[in-house]
Amino acid sequence: MPEAHRLAIGDPAPDFTLATDSGGEVNLYRLLEEGRRVIVYFYPAAMTPGCTKQACDFTDSLDALQAAGFTVLGISKDSTSKLAKFRERDGLTITLLSDPERTVHEAYGAFGEKKLYGKIVEGVIRSTFVVGTDGKIEAAQYNVKATGHVAKLRRDLGVA
Repeated sequence: MPEAHRLAIGDPAPDFTLATDSGGEVNLYRLLEEGRRVIVYFYPAAMTPGCTKQACDFTDSLDALQAAGFTVLGISKDSTSKLAKFRERDGLTITLLSDPERTVHEAYGAFGEKKLYGKIVEGVIRSTFVVGTDGKIEAAQYNVKATGHVAKLRRDLGVA
């Protein structure tokens, strides 16, 4: 299994248009044109304990992040119907996007080899990116932990 190509600070963020859990679409570069910085995070699977914790943490922080000029996009390979159930079950207010073919995951280096319980497997690499209004990567974090990650990200971004 080849290692995923990783993005670094200053790289252009790969553009994408993905379906939302509510039947709409989101395009990254359109958000950037509106003058918003975008937090794009990839998670393995909706409705699993770690992914639920992370999504709830982003939801709990959404008002502060939006006030600081950020939009939050959570991307998984789950279907839009599963994402809709995830939103409803956990009262999520962040935007959830479906990438079932993993095209965007791969463009961001968020799919590839990872260690799981000591074994090397291929799968989704829990990752977070901050994209500036110029379309460039401001932060690229791979193999982040579900618990505590959002609080650390807020500190790193200076969002109280």
